[in-house]
Formats: sequence, C-alpha cells, structure tokens
Amino acid sequence: MTFLTRPILSAPLLLAPLLLALSGCISLGGEPPESLLTLSPAIAAPAGPGVAPGEARPVIAVLYFDTPAKLDVLRVPVAVSDTELAYLQEAFWVEKPARLFRRLVGETIRSRGAALVVDGDDTATLATVTLRGTLIEMGYDAQSAAAVVRFDAVRIGENGTVTTRRFEARETGVAAETRAVGTALNAAANTVAADVADWVAAG
Repeated sequence: MTFLTRPILSAPLLLAPLLLALSGCISLGGEPPESLLTLSPAIAAPAGPGVAPGEARPVIAVLYFDTPAKLDVLRVPVAVSDTELAYLQEAFWVEKPARLFRRLVGETIRSRGAALVVDGDDTATLATVTLRGTLIEMGYDAQSAAAVVRFDAVRIGENGTVTTRRFEARETGVAAETRAVGTALNAAANTVAADVADWVAAG
C-alpha cells in the first residue's frame, strides 16, 4: 500500500526549441498519469426535450459545492490515521472532486424526469428549489480499506425554507490501488447522489 504525501507539480508544455535551451536549467517534473479518474452517473437522462409542452415541473438549481482544502486538488486523499493525511499515488481526477460530484448530482436528479435541472450559477434565479452544500469527504480510508463519500446538503425551497441533511456512503474491502479506489468512489458517489435526488424531490 503506497501513498504519496506530497503533490507532484508538472510544468506546462513548451516549444521544442525552448525546451532544448532550458533543459539544463529546469526540471519539468514527473511523467503525466496513464489515466485520469472521473465520476459517471449510474443512470443518465435520455436525449430529447426535457419537458413536454404545457407540462409544469419544479426547477431545481444545483449550485456550487464547497469543499475543504484536502479536496480542492486533483488528488485522492487517504486518511492514514485520525490525524494524518496522504494522497493515493498515481491517482488523479480529471477535474476537482466538487465539480465532478455537482454534475453527478445534477444528472441524477435530471434522470428522474420529475424536475428541470439547471446547474449554472447564473440561472439560479429561474429555480423554485435550490440545492447547495459541502462535499466533506471523497477519498480513501486506509484504516478500514473503504472508499468514503460524505456530503452536507442544503435545500432552499421557493418560500425560503432551509433544510439540511448529511449523506454518506461507503464501499468497503477496497484495495489501495488507483483503479479499485476510483471504481469504489464512483459507486459511493452515485449512492449519495441518488439519496440526495430522493431527498430533494420529497421536498
């Protein structure tokens, strides 16, 4: 089980002549990862119009999700102990976790077909219901060999009523390897997204 405790910094690509000129002066960092992790919805909304003519549905705005500093990176955090944090070696997200999870939640709500979903902050004024929250955890727990996703959701109704709820899902028996952890995190994230969709729809 190998973890990396420091992030790897990669320099941008430069023109070949400039690379040759600077090759003796600078270090370009490590090799890019062979693959990148992402989240994919268990069920996607079908293609076609989102609502039939004359049909009224609630409009749900899925706004920006906050996140702690440990998740504001392209790495997969590993809880080594209650007080020690590392990052899983060679595991990189294609985008920051909060952005990936926000889109997953929006697509999961959209796939239910019971509401129109807008996920741009500039379209929030169209919404009858607003969903925001904090992605607290989306990483690997080394002590329990589990992938963990934890989300604090905030639902704001049309009349301004605010309700909150914490959601969590765990996939256990996961090896500390990039592919295994990525697959488990995708499953856990879909579980949380489905629970959030049910909660939002229930009002």
